[in-house]
Amino acid sequence: MTDCLTIESLYSLDKTLAGDYLKGFTYPWEALKGIGELILSLGATLSLDEYDKQGENVWIHKSAKIYPNNYIAGPAIIGARTEVRPGAFIRGNALVGEDCVVGNSTELKNVIIFDHVQVPHYNYVGDSILGHYSHMGAGSITSNVKADKTPVHVKGEGFDIDTGLKKFGAMLGDHVEVGCNTVLNPGTVVGKNSNIYPVSMVRGYVPEGSIYKKQGEVAVKN
Repeated sequence: MTDCLTIESLYSLDKTLAGDYLKGFTYPWEALKGIGELILSLGATLSLDEYDKQGENVWIHKSAKIYPNNYIAGPAIIGARTEVRPGAFIRGNALVGEDCVVGNSTELKNVIIFDHVQVPHYNYVGDSILGHYSHMGAGSITSNVKADKTPVHVKGEGFDIDTGLKKFGAMLGDHVEVGCNTVLNPGTVVGKNSNIYPVSMVRGYVPEGSIYKKQGEVAVKN
């Protein structure tokens, strides 16, 4: 019933330094609590011929393009050929893969960002995992705390899972496209190769290979 929510069904684990770590869990949100420790352990193994270590536990690949006027707090890893653009705010516990874009006024906190992910304009991504080639349109955000501060549930047809987490943004599978100015509410899980319409409010599970138009209106991609 919930096989669609597993790490195996959502992600290509060879497209992130966190692949071996994620293999130790069934569902991706189970990995959120250990991201900081993961980065510290990975950082200790990185070649200083390839990565510069800056500040307190920040490793940046020598080929990454780090524009001026941003802030990167550790622990954090920025992968090869990734761009961190002006105004970006990386608050720590951020594992950012290769060939990514962290754009202007984008904020990251406690995230695993797979390779080739773009969060390029005015995005907030917190307590979330974004799969290979996923993309968040301008102004789209993950809302990671419920208004009543109670634990987040993941809901879908035939299931309601209490994650036990008070902070849980969104799990985006590989090749997910999120339209501009969309809010991904706490506990959102979007299956691979799905598209979210702009200006959407998403909650719960969106099946793989879908087009999410609005709540209750989800089409199968042709």
